[in-house]
Amino acid sequence: MTIAAELTMRPYSDADLPLLQRTFAEWIAVAGRCGYDHIGELPHRIYENLRGRRPVGELVHVWEHGGAIAGLAVNLRFGSAFDVFTAPSLRGTPAELEMLRVAYKTTGRLMGRDEPFVLTDLFDCDTTRAELLTRLGFARFRTWDHVNERDLAGPLAEPVPPGGFVLREARPEDAEQLAVARNHSFDEDWTGDLYRSAVMEKPGYDPGREIVAESPDGRIAAFTVYWTDDRNRIGHFEPVGTHREFQRMGLARAAMLYAMRRMAERGMTTVTVNHNAENLPAAGLYASLGFVRRHETYGFRKPY
Repeated sequence: MTIAAELTMRPYSDADLPLLQRTFAEWIAVAGRCGYDHIGELPHRIYENLRGRRPVGELVHVWEHGGAIAGLAVNLRFGSAFDVFTAPSLRGTPAELEMLRVAYKTTGRLMGRDEPFVLTDLFDCDTTRAELLTRLGFARFRTWDHVNERDLAGPLAEPVPPGGFVLREARPEDAEQLAVARNHSFDEDWTGDLYRSAVMEKPGYDPGREIVAESPDGRIAAFTVYWTDDRNRIGHFEPVGTHREFQRMGLARAAMLYAMRRMAERGMTTVTVNHNAENLPAAGLYASLGFVRRHETYGFRKPY
């Protein structure tokens, strides 16, 4: 019997997150970042991206083999995309091919009828995934993200917000203001209740790692969430945003510097941040902070 035939798939539950993050950190330590994004992307993609639109177990699936985690799929991101992450020992095997096939079918079945394609992406260096997707009939159609990195060794600039603005950690009572700030940053549709229930009350979230810039009139003007991978000593930002009424004031820069100092104190040696390849303001911000592009991600799609 092949490993692919021995895989078992089950719904994800909130209790799985700590083990998944430890497992992914070990996979990155063994195989590098090419097939895996930062472990902070797991709660972000599972909770913030999916936003409680369906029970999480319907959209997120865990594969196991021999009592160990073999893979993870996050389906229906952005309404038509999926992610699949596979254990290093199974990369390029029929087991990984089966995970991709199932995620494609699951996302296609659940997405709106007006969506013509199922989407996924991969790191530019992940030739294994590219070959498997091509075998399944996917075609590359765009450069999706730039993946940026900077060293945390050496001194970091002081985070200096404009006069009257305050940098601080988020608080549970900030849910409404955080929802407003996200809506004005990304043209989204959060409510305070939804942000509280779908993000702040979910595993992985820590208000101490959401850094906000508060305006003199008490509004949240900019925000970022930082994540840490203690196993690999890599920090990560996801997301970073500024309310449209407060842009070009250096607030996101100040919040990121504040967070990078926190990461360095915790022992992180590197920090990463991704952005849409077409987002030139984000590219300029991260370059000004010393980030350099290390990878790109490529979007692949297949009709459903």
